[in-house]
Amino acid sequence: MKRYEVLADEIASMISGQLLLPGDKLPSVRQQQARQAISPSTVFQAYYLLEARGLIVSRPRSGYYVAPQAASLAPEPSSSRPAEVRTDVDVSDLVFEVLGASSSRDIVPLGSAFPSPELYPMDRLARAVSASMRRFDPWSAVTDLSLGNAELRRQIALRYQLDGVHVSSDEIVITNGALEALNLCLQAVTRPGDTVLIESPSFYACLQALERLELKAVEIATSPRDGVDLDALASLLERHRPKACWLMTSFQNPLGSLMPLEKKRALVDLLARHAVPLIEDDVYGELYFGKQRPGLSKSADRRGLVMHCSSFSKTLAPGFRLGWVVAGRFARQVERLKLTTSLSAPVPLQMALADYLAQGGYERHLRQLRLTLATQQRSMLQAIAEHFPPGTRVSRPQGGYFVWLELPEGCDALALHRSALQAGISIAPGPIFSATRAFGHCIRLNYGHPWTAQVAAAITTLGRLAAQQLSAREA
Repeated sequence: MKRYEVLADEIASMISGQLLLPGDKLPSVRQQQARQAISPSTVFQAYYLLEARGLIVSRPRSGYYVAPQAASLAPEPSSSRPAEVRTDVDVSDLVFEVLGASSSRDIVPLGSAFPSPELYPMDRLARAVSASMRRFDPWSAVTDLSLGNAELRRQIALRYQLDGVHVSSDEIVITNGALEALNLCLQAVTRPGDTVLIESPSFYACLQALERLELKAVEIATSPRDGVDLDALASLLERHRPKACWLMTSFQNPLGSLMPLEKKRALVDLLARHAVPLIEDDVYGELYFGKQRPGLSKSADRRGLVMHCSSFSKTLAPGFRLGWVVAGRFARQVERLKLTTSLSAPVPLQMALADYLAQGGYERHLRQLRLTLATQQRSMLQAIAEHFPPGTRVSRPQGGYFVWLELPEGCDALALHRSALQAGISIAPGPIFSATRAFGHCIRLNYGHPWTAQVAAAITTLGRLAAQQLSAREA
């Protein structure tokens, strides 16, 4: 653990042990620096981490204080410990069953993969689309194949530059959402029967992609706090000789884990020593709750092995389905695969997003979106602590819009999913996030929708249903 993480854990233990009570003021940065013999930046990082976990709050010109009710929040889940064996993937039927049953608009969407559409600047985007259509050049439908609209790629390259990563616009391929980008990367570096290393638990769309391409999965031990265990990864690289590693290093779905930049660099170095490409799903990286965006793994890439994929679907325009990939040494293979599959992403929508980004306002929108999501997360964590049975553990992500719940042994996530649907509530049960259908007592919840009385009541109902499961088992 880094020094700031150690300090954060010490303070968190003092809060959970009620040595620090809600409303108590924490020592100033200068006081902590003197006491701990550490740098001010280390203290700030520890306080930012505690703030992201909902344990402390900052007050302008006053300092940091223990958050109201912080001591009552549920503890965090434990790290996963998968079997680390090559596995055939067969989850699509279960995923479609779960998602299909919860698609109604009348359902409280705690199992949804998207935040509320009300959080996006739809009016401004509509005006951008209208303006782009009025000046649409029909020849652009040909000239923008297959890399994508030149201005949109330039705007994306500028955002990489702001994050300290030099990317040429010619390296960027625009895709139909990040999922297409990820699938194209997978196809570029694997063949049927090859092995791919993935997180445990892992995003179900990753599992479905492996299943469709007839690839083998090996799951890596993963922490809900800082991502995959690099020692476990090193061992798996030696034992299984994988062709790729598909990871989500910032606000992983479903855990919400964030890999620190130092660990991301060590990850890239480790994979480079084995010449294994990293397919990085980074769709949530802009949704951070701290002071700055988490550093990118791509910044440590010296051999072109990091294939960085992202999109605007989670941050700005979910219905546009526009993503991209910076594929490093595999850029030409990805471009050709794009040409032979979907050919091009919709050109007018690319033009509209390019105009929106060029006019400014995206950062302002993101700041408001992050604040809203962080506030909704705090409300959900508090409600879970109040209404779920004792022994429940829940992640405290520093960004994104998912929390991962580890329910007490004896709870059945799939049975809870069915009971919740009857009550008009969707959840995402743990088994859809595992090639081996593990995590049978875990669920993922979405806090990306406004915290209303209906959502609050849904959390109360879920807690009651989980408690009823435990009571029935004990009877």
